[in-house]
Amino acid sequence: MKGIWKKYKENYSSIFSLGIPILISQLGMIVVAFADNIMVGRYSTEALASASFVNNVFNVATFACLGFSYGLTPLIGALFTQKRDTTIGGMIKNGLLINIIFSLLVTAIMFILWLNIDRLGQPEELMPLIKPYYLIVMAGMLPIAIFNVFAQWLFAINRTKLPMWILLSANSLNILGNWLLIYGKCGFPELGLIGAGYSTLFARVLCPVVVMAIFFLYKDFRTYRDGFKASRINSMMIGQVNRTSWPVSLQMTFESGSFTIAAVMAGWLGAISLASFQIIVITGTLGFCIYYSMGSAVSVLVANTAGLNDRIGMRRIAFAGYHIMLTLAAISSTVFVVFGHELIHAFTEDPEVIAATVVLIVPLVLYQMGDATQINFANALRGTSHVMPMIWIAFVSYVVIGIPATYLLAFTASMGTYGIILSFSVSLFIAAALFLYFFMRATKRDIKVDEEPVAVR
Repeated sequence: MKGIWKKYKENYSSIFSLGIPILISQLGMIVVAFADNIMVGRYSTEALASASFVNNVFNVATFACLGFSYGLTPLIGALFTQKRDTTIGGMIKNGLLINIIFSLLVTAIMFILWLNIDRLGQPEELMPLIKPYYLIVMAGMLPIAIFNVFAQWLFAINRTKLPMWILLSANSLNILGNWLLIYGKCGFPELGLIGAGYSTLFARVLCPVVVMAIFFLYKDFRTYRDGFKASRINSMMIGQVNRTSWPVSLQMTFESGSFTIAAVMAGWLGAISLASFQIIVITGTLGFCIYYSMGSAVSVLVANTAGLNDRIGMRRIAFAGYHIMLTLAAISSTVFVVFGHELIHAFTEDPEVIAATVVLIVPLVLYQMGDATQINFANALRGTSHVMPMIWIAFVSYVVIGIPATYLLAFTASMGTYGIILSFSVSLFIAAALFLYFFMRATKRDIKVDEEPVAVR
């Protein structure tokens, strides 16, 4: 152990230095997710089930937009190592344009889905809540995309505390807005689930407004701002962003899509199943967000090191991150086992929902190690800019294998919601092995940095 600590301690320090502010941001988002579901769940089981369906459907869209913005991280990270601040400004401008276009495309697809929402086999009594809540959540897609672009820029230049404070502030207002609008406090109307939607939308609009004000007004970012203003929209930068963004976006789309389809299948089993599925997924988000905060730090540091063509350094960072991930997975699993009952009771007082959820703790714990592993090496691979394998890895793991496994375990094996959660282990462990293999392959020899962006004119 002493030898491992001595070998990796500098990498541990770097990862924690970048990852802790991201982790605090993620924990803030977890608190909001818990608060949303606790407040909605205590308002009514129908509201909780409706929120479960809509939020799980929109996980695909949200992660698609988030993944698309992740394509900027290795590009900006490599430029940051090379001290090319004005070129980074141009990359932000081009990245912002293409991310806005992408988010509008995703919004259009989600609107088409809304027009056909009655065909997805959900409980009919939930439709009066599902339909309006869906539209409110859909309105937040563009603000999310804009904030993601500037957040990835801040992550890539190692300024992770700024997005942390922005998210924490917005999340605090979101929780306050939930209390006011769900229950009708302090003279506000009692809107139930719809009130939770309005509160979340306000928070999502606030985030890009604040981060853009910082970018355009803060004196420390003048060189980036000058590059942004002086640069033109050009095909070379657009091409670079596309090459790194689409694979990551598709990877996250396939992964989140498999969870969304799992939520639809849970809805086929009834409102109680859907509510219990939502509680266990939100509880599992505690682990996922913690892992992803460290994974984001690993990606940034690998990208910085890739700018120096240091393959040994990239591997050292990735495996230091993995040591941290394994520790976090063990801690998360312990929390789920020891405090699982208390977490479930926080969401609902419905005895049927509680009974249906308690048994899902075991499969929840089983997939934590696979989730931590695939997050670590997917982000490490993303940092190398060698992202094309991520598409088919995610497609095979989550779509070709994961979705059929969910159906077979839930319905063919008659395991119900337990089988749905259990199936996550199948896809996550397969993805983990493949991401590890391709990261090792990508760093087998010195990586060549992609063709440099054109100079800012």
